[in-house]
Amino acid sequence: MGATDLCLSCGACCVHFRVSFHWSEAEPELGGAVPAALTEPLDNFHLVMRGTAARPVRCIALEGEVGSCVRCTIYADRPSPCREFPVAWEAGMPNPRCDQARAACGLRPLTREEVMGPFPVILPSVPQLPVELPAATGGLLLPPAGLAPGDCQPQPPGEPPDASPTSPLPVAA
Repeated sequence: MGATDLCLSCGACCVHFRVSFHWSEAEPELGGAVPAALTEPLDNFHLVMRGTAARPVRCIALEGEVGSCVRCTIYADRPSPCREFPVAWEAGMPNPRCDQARAACGLRPLTREEVMGPFPVILPSVPQLPVELPAATGGLLLPPAGLAPGDCQPQPPGEPPDASPTSPLPVAA
């Protein structure tokens, strides 16, 4: 079952949240499509859908029985909060606000599988190839045998190396 089908049998957000939006969404001359007759002023800049400004909430545009079969009578022209409210798991992400609205209506949270369908477990098949490591070279980094770590001193710049026992490496002739 997809997110749209689940939304059409739910409606919990429409009876739980205030739906407020900028007044221009109800102004046809400004490109707004929300029917102004279904709104009321909230403040100087925002409108609300009638029925959502105070508890108990029920959006005027909602028809049907919550949790059974519902529809939005202005779905194509619904305000931005409604268009932007995702059903939980619709985009592969949970939505705690969807869960909150459903719980307030006595409905359990949606699961990822209900919204997106079952996910097959696909394990990558990586061939196990033999790995050849190079011979150990760590011994080349150690001081010559017989020298303690403090015996090795860096050679001052410009001085030729000597073959003394305190020299880090013997000089090749």
